[in-house]
Formats: sequence, structure tokens, C-alpha cells
Amino acid sequence: MSHTAEIIAVGTELLLGNIANTNAQEISQSLSALGINVFWHTVVGDNPARLREALDVARHRADILITTGGLGPTYDDLTKQTICAAFGRKLVFHPEILEDIRASYERNLHTPMPENNAQQAELPEDCTIFDNPVGTAPGCAFQEGSVHVLMLPGPPHEMRTMLRRCAVPYLRALSAEIIVSRDIMTFGLGESFVDQLLHERMSHMENPTLATYAKPCEVRLRATAKAASREEAEAMLAPVVAEVRKTLGDVVYGEDVASLEEVCFALLQKAGRTLATAESCTGGQVAARITALPGVSAVYRGGVVSYWTSVKENVLGVPWELLDAHGPVSEPCARAMAEGARRITGADLAVSVTGVAGPDPDERGVAVGIAYIGLATPEGTFCRPVDAGKRRRDVLQNLIANHALDVLRRYLTGLPVQ
Repeated sequence: MSHTAEIIAVGTELLLGNIANTNAQEISQSLSALGINVFWHTVVGDNPARLREALDVARHRADILITTGGLGPTYDDLTKQTICAAFGRKLVFHPEILEDIRASYERNLHTPMPENNAQQAELPEDCTIFDNPVGTAPGCAFQEGSVHVLMLPGPPHEMRTMLRRCAVPYLRALSAEIIVSRDIMTFGLGESFVDQLLHERMSHMENPTLATYAKPCEVRLRATAKAASREEAEAMLAPVVAEVRKTLGDVVYGEDVASLEEVCFALLQKAGRTLATAESCTGGQVAARITALPGVSAVYRGGVVSYWTSVKENVLGVPWELLDAHGPVSEPCARAMAEGARRITGADLAVSVTGVAGPDPDERGVAVGIAYIGLATPEGTFCRPVDAGKRRRDVLQNLIANHALDVLRRYLTGLPVQ
């Protein structure tokens, strides 16, 4: 049976724009992996009447309702009370939950529990209780007719923990089918071009399905299959993944991986190579993304953010004559930066980035979006010129950093760097 979900986020602070609704994004991603369709996101302030109205609409168009927020101890935390009124359920007091909350206060905050926290121990009758190991507000789920209602806390860390530990297993049990997905990660083609190459195939697929998702500066394709067993679903996915890889070629950088830097880390480990970086327009983003990975000190030596021309000359050893003749945003400069980083760190490989991230052209008139990626190796130095067009500064920095990592990835897998 196919399920349809609506996510209802409760909190006036969301409507005011004080915080972003990241919970809805994470829940949608989890439901997508379970094969549950999410057709609506709703945000409601801390107002019982408007929440009741949203619930009355949602229950007639979705069979899974997931709320976040409004489970706390304050006067405006009225999600449970409003949902129980809407579905004709009583609130039942659980003394064991109250003792857990009291113990949590004494253990973690070394203070007595405020009395208004007692309402967090009240939950709908005949519900499945979701424990909260990182907060005080338990969540829950119950079924009324054909509708399943799940209540999760609002703080993102608490919601994420409860979603993973409790809500996903609950939802998975609603279907006898196994749903398996494969994420195929690409860099180098835009979403519209990827869609054009695969549109005819995707438009006729029902099970498995294939869909494109644009991430910042790259494209993810998700292939999903439903079957009676994991083995059967994986067998259904194998030819789809193979066809995508054949169609898109070497722009596919991995399957079920999180990022380009993760792939580069694994390739460096496999090859027994070390890496250094030299960055200008990306401001150290390549280094930051690499060093965010646990254990990367085994392969990453260090880096230089050479934003000023004088740093390129005095730290990385880029000759002044080269800078004067070609400018800091040029192929010769990118090559010299990479060679300098490799020399001063002793790394096997060094990747460099120099470019114009905007909002204005540089002093020599080089346009926004122009960049050069250098790669110094034992076999010689390579360079990839990039024209990313005029985009928002942070988008350009992310895109150019991706190019730097892609150059490294292609070299380590024996592909042409350019």
C-alpha cells in the first residue's frame, strides 16, 4: 500500500523567520527513503485554533501526519492537547515518564524539575511512546481509522534522534514491502542536461523509479525499488544504476557517498598519497571540507590561503615576474601555486585554486566566475580552466571548490584532468 504524508511544523518562530524549518527537510528525506510520498508541508503558529484547522485539512488528504514542535512544558506548547481534541483522544498521565524527566533534570542540569514539565508526561491514550534520550519531551504515535499521527519534538537534535530511533522503524512497519534506494552522485553536468539524457528512461519507470535532485553545484540521482526482499530490490536496481553510469560516464563520482571530498579521501588512502592545498578565491573551503572528515590527517599535510598576491609570492614562491606578466588569476599562477604548496609541505600532490568570486571583476578585468585549478603531481603539473559564469559569491566558491576536488578525483582514478 502506498502512503501519503503531510508534515506539520508548529511554532510561531518559524512563521516569523527567526529559525529555518530544517526539520521538515530531514523528515522528507527519511520518508522518501521509505517510499512514502510527501505532498504537503504546513507551518502553523502556536495557536490551537489554526492548528486544529490544519489538522482537519491534513487528515482528509494524507494518511500519515507528522508534527514537530509544541511538546514542551510552556503555556504555548499545545500540540498534544490540540491533536487529542481533533481525534477524540484522552490524555493519559504516565508517572514513569515523569520520573524519567525528573531524573534527567537532576542528572544533567543538577537542578529540581520545574513543575510545569509534568505535562510532558501526558500522552494520548493507546499510543506508541517514543523516548527522548537527548531531551525531556517524549514523542508518540497512534492510529485513528486509516490515519497515523506521529508527534516529534521541535529542537532539531531531539527531532533527528527520535526520527531515527523511533519514527522510522514505526513507519517502516506499516508496509510489508522493502524499499531500497541507491544515490548516484555526479559532478560536471547540470540538472537539466542530466534530465535530458535520462528523461525518456525516467518517464516510463514505475518500479524501480529514477529521479534527479539538484544539490548545490552537483546533481544526485536516486534510484528506488520496492520488493518483497532486499535482495530482490537490489537486483532490480543493479541494471538501472549500470545504465545511468553508462549514459553519464565519468561525471559519476560515486554511489551512496556523501561528497566529492569523501571520495577523494578514500582514493588518497587507497593510493597511499598525501595532499596539500593552496587557495585564493575559495578562501580555504577545499581545506575546510577535507579536514571535516575524521581521520583525514593520514593524508592531508596542510594548506595556504594566499588571498593577497604578496602571499602567493612570499609563501608559495610564485615568481613576481610570472604574477606581473600573467596576473594572479591565470593558468601559470595556478600551476605555480600548486607546485609551491607541494614543495613547502612535502605532499605527494597539491591542488590550487585561483579565480574571481565577485561581485566585481579583478583589477586586471578578469570576469567574475573565471578560475584556474592547478594540480602538482610527481608526473607533472596540470591545470583546468573554469568559466562558472556570474553567480552569487558563495555559490561560485562552492562550485570552484568542487572543481578542485573533481580534478583531484579524476587524477587519482586515471581520468583526464581537464
